[in-house]
Amino acid sequence: MSSMPAKFLVTIFYILLVSLPVHMSPHDVNIHTKSLRSSSSGHRSKGTSGGSTKGCNHNNTTPCQKSTNIQAVPAPTPTPLVFADQRLQVVYPIIQKFKSSITSDPLGVTNSWVGSDICSYKGFYCDTPPDNSSATALASIDFNGFQLAASTLDGFIDNLPDIALFHANSNNFGGTISPQIAKLPYLYELDVSNNQLSGPFPTAVLGMTTLTFLDLRFNLFSGPVPPQIFTQNLQVLFINNNIFTQGLPDNLATTQILLLTLANNKFMGPIPRSLPKALATLSEVMLLNNQLTGCLPYEIGFLEEATVFDAGNNQLTGPLPLSLSCLEKVEVLNLGGNLLYGMVPEVVCAGLVNLVNFSLSDNYFTHVGPLCRILIQRGVLDVRNNCIPDLPFQRSLIECAEFFATPRMCPFMWFYSLIPCKLPFPNPIP
Repeated sequence: MSSMPAKFLVTIFYILLVSLPVHMSPHDVNIHTKSLRSSSSGHRSKGTSGGSTKGCNHNNTTPCQKSTNIQAVPAPTPTPLVFADQRLQVVYPIIQKFKSSITSDPLGVTNSWVGSDICSYKGFYCDTPPDNSSATALASIDFNGFQLAASTLDGFIDNLPDIALFHANSNNFGGTISPQIAKLPYLYELDVSNNQLSGPFPTAVLGMTTLTFLDLRFNLFSGPVPPQIFTQNLQVLFINNNIFTQGLPDNLATTQILLLTLANNKFMGPIPRSLPKALATLSEVMLLNNQLTGCLPYEIGFLEEATVFDAGNNQLTGPLPLSLSCLEKVEVLNLGGNLLYGMVPEVVCAGLVNLVNFSLSDNYFTHVGPLCRILIQRGVLDVRNNCIPDLPFQRSLIECAEFFATPRMCPFMWFYSLIPCKLPFPNPIP
């Protein structure tokens, strides 16, 4: 019996020893699991990233999870633009580059400049080019009044090889006109008036034999105007309202220009005696708001086709030549704001039968006769701010005396009494 307790104790001890790993505490298990996870994570950080198994415990203490590989979806291939003609394909990137340079488009004009149908873009017009009757090309552009703004036109108009007409009146384009426009073989009308263009006169237009219409009005061009432009084969030349400074060139006598405006610049010196004969075919002669000096030439009476003659706000002086009475078609005659003096010739008031507006205001005239007074009463003739004693709204006696204290003489004074035309009445009136 004494041996039974000893065997029993040995058996119990054996059972406890075998059962010990099975009865580990949850705390011990958690520590072991965390150690495995930390070791696995450290291994992955040093290995390759592609195809790795994230959060997988190879001792089966946690389930394995497969990683998800995200593959990029290729972008769809854009549909190529199809153009009606290769010439349109050539100018497409030029138009789009110019579109990207536009800083203001209040009317939304450029919204239509999309796609390959360039001929449907607002302001763009296509036609058959002169060198290929079966082709279609960008022939003309009309941006008049679009109010577009861009710092320059360089790189645009000069890169349109088939352009024949470019009108961009009343926008806000800056910069200068590229000298490369001289290479455009078909350009015959160029209108960039009423913009913010600056710099010297665009000499690139000189020698462009196709150009017949040039309008640079209302910009900031400055300096001299090349005399060659007046003898070029132009029909229309508008350069008024800039800052051009020079004397009127003598070669104006040989100009063939039909419409010419020089107003609102800083042209200086006298009106050349050859000018009126040269401009005899013009319907409008605009010389106002410059710095012209000297006397009105007798030859002014040769402006037979003129309906408007405006030389107001200059520094012209001397008496009125009687030849003015030969301007039988003139409706507007403005000589106000000068230094003219003497009497207003009755023959002029009687001969200009189509007058609607005749301004001699802000001069130093001293006498008007009865025929001229009729025009004053009708509101046709304006002689305010002169030195006419018996009329209202005249200069003061002191102001008139100061003016006449300095003698002002004109050359060829005997010409001033000549009338180079047949008057509508038999006996000339003094």
